[in-house]
Amino acid sequence: MTVKKIHYISGLTITIFIALHLFNHFCSIFGADKHLEIMNILRLFYRNMYIETILLIAVLVQIISGLKLFKANRKIAKSGFEKLHIWTGLYLAIFFIIHLSAVLGGRYWLHLDTNFYFGVAGLNSFPTNLFFIPYYALAIISFFGHIAAIHSKKMQQNILGLTPNGQAKVILAIGFALTLIIFYGLTNHFQGVKIPAEYNVLIGK
Repeated sequence: MTVKKIHYISGLTITIFIALHLFNHFCSIFGADKHLEIMNILRLFYRNMYIETILLIAVLVQIISGLKLFKANRKIAKSGFEKLHIWTGLYLAIFFIIHLSAVLGGRYWLHLDTNFYFGVAGLNSFPTNLFFIPYYALAIISFFGHIAAIHSKKMQQNILGLTPNGQAKVILAIGFALTLIIFYGLTNHFQGVKIPAEYNVLIGK
């Protein structure tokens, strides 16, 4: 099995989780309580030893294979979507390393519930938000950019009058729109989220 095939399979596995995760974040537009309610339901599916092990292996495989593909293809990518595919893949690999380390550290070292408040503490505090706003925004946009680039390459027919590249641009536009919506919810409609005291350690308080 080629590196590209392995990368594709691990990517599909991770995409299922990311789709659920982004849906959970989307629900934050209805408030922190709704986000936590949905999260607890979704955790029944993915917060168990078997699924978590599969996800961790998939992420590890995705990072290693992705970095190999980046090294092999970065100099031969020519079109805009080919370059988007390469560079969004690199960012996602970096994001996975940082994010997974933070979540596991928060859970097993700081003994925190890595829930809504764990994720948004940095977003709603200055100056940590100067890092976390672009960090999270680029992650969501890179995810949709990666999918858009793959779609433009794999799709062979027009849909609703749109060429494969046109369809890819729609996917990318959806990613930008969803990013804004999610940030609207994660910052409690731009008025700030009240962070429980136990999460202040994340923002140096």
